[in-house]
Amino acid sequence: MRILYVEDEFYLAEAVMHMLEKENISVDWVADGREGLELALKPHYDVIVLDVLLPKISGLSIVTAIRERGVKTPVLMLSALNEVEEKVKGLECGADDYLAKPFKTAELVARLKALARRPALQDKHILSYGDLGLNLNDRSLNGVQLTDKEAGIIEALMRTPGSAVTKEQLLAHVWGMEVSFEENYVEVYISYLRKKLKMIKSKVQIKTIRSLGYKLCLED
Repeated sequence: MRILYVEDEFYLAEAVMHMLEKENISVDWVADGREGLELALKPHYDVIVLDVLLPKISGLSIVTAIRERGVKTPVLMLSALNEVEEKVKGLECGADDYLAKPFKTAELVARLKALARRPALQDKHILSYGDLGLNLNDRSLNGVQLTDKEAGIIEALMRTPGSAVTKEQLLAHVWGMEVSFEENYVEVYISYLRKKLKMIKSKVQIKTIRSLGYKLCLED
């Protein structure tokens, strides 16, 4: 299991990470909400653990933002505020569970495992490759909105990772055109996609296969 843990209390975070690693749970920890939101939009976490009170962006704002962008990763909220109203706010924003501080180690582990097992939370509309997640519902890539043509091209490439897709195949898939149409349409949109991959700092690259087409690959 791999979790994202967003917590600004250093000593608490250190103790929790040590405990989780003993349970063979991999943890990515960040201390502020802005960085937490950036990572929460990525598709490779089983559970996201958020403190409510965070610098820069609150935990509640993070949950709201990722749900609006179609991210379905289970979220466990943590807070020293054990009021019913606070729990309701978190759940209404899109959190899946709520744990009051201070908490028992065993209870946190049990909650995480339960959230990771929930079949209803598995998103069938996310296409993944490497550190990329393409939301097939709203046509966004790691939370960044794509045009229909950009989304169509990256979807075709992500469905055949490591294998080349010809320009003709991309034209037919995205434009519905015959091969006689201009192939530079594809080149233009491949350039747009490369810029967006660079913008989101992805390790995935679109590699040109000479005289053939394109394929996705991971940086060495």
